[in-house]
Amino acid sequence: MPAVPGGQPVEIPEGLLAVGSRGPDWAGWLDGLPRLVRELLESWELRVDGPSAYGNCALVVPVLTRAGERAVLKVQFPHWEAETEHLALRDWAGNGAVQLLRADPRRFALLLERLEPRDLTTIDALDACEIVGRTYKRLHVVAGPQYRTLSGELRRWVEGFRQLPASAPVPHRYVEQAISLAEDFIADPATDGRLIHTDLHYENMLAADREPWLVIDPKPLSGDPHYEVAPLIWNRWDEVAAAYDLRFALRQRFWTVVDAAGLDEDRARAWVVVRQMLNVLWTLQESTGDRTLPRDWLTRNIAIVKAIQA
Repeated sequence: MPAVPGGQPVEIPEGLLAVGSRGPDWAGWLDGLPRLVRELLESWELRVDGPSAYGNCALVVPVLTRAGERAVLKVQFPHWEAETEHLALRDWAGNGAVQLLRADPRRFALLLERLEPRDLTTIDALDACEIVGRTYKRLHVVAGPQYRTLSGELRRWVEGFRQLPASAPVPHRYVEQAISLAEDFIADPATDGRLIHTDLHYENMLAADREPWLVIDPKPLSGDPHYEVAPLIWNRWDEVAAAYDLRFALRQRFWTVVDAAGLDEDRARAWVVVRQMLNVLWTLQESTGDRTLPRDWLTRNIAIVKAIQA
């Protein structure tokens, strides 16, 4: 627990400490995290201003700047999806997204404007879909060459589909469909070119003072805006599953975000199929050995593939 002059001690939340079980790289990052945070606080002249929070792979510390500005220090586990987060936030310049105040890409550290803890899970899901859909238009600016391309990632991902055995616990017709759609997208110039968030779900828009809602935590690519829709369908799943007509509830979300964003329905639907099948692929790849296969998650993704095009 590093003590910071003029502020509170920085505690590493227990939930974040659990990521050390993911492997030696994660354990090593956690071991060095207290010192890294202390160095950043000192070099950026920040004072801790409350208890730390965490995400799947990041520590978030509320701070005050030397000028008394409320901000947060975000320190991430080094991984490729986070390499260009600062560039995306810089390109957006606060237009619909959290404002980047400072960045140290080498140490995967960001200083961001402080937002409120309330996210889009606190409002009706369809209202949230409309908000996100309208926000897409502000985020999908022309992407520069510094970003990885969606088509390039898709070339790598489609090989995983091809390696799935026929005995995999997923309808093989959906695997074949995902391969066919992916090949079409790889050959399509419109698959790249726009800056896309790639993980814009209900918990990645927070309430703010500057605007009602602002986007956080991009995993940016140069890609196709239609790729963005799927996370709004597979999240807040209990509400969909509890609906009298699951297929209609799912499609309501899809239509709401597509209409709000002005997207092409057929293209967005094709990307939903590909993304749900990618979820299935990655789950099967990660569930080898002693890891229990999360069948509820597999069932959810397959149900979406079926319902979105039935």
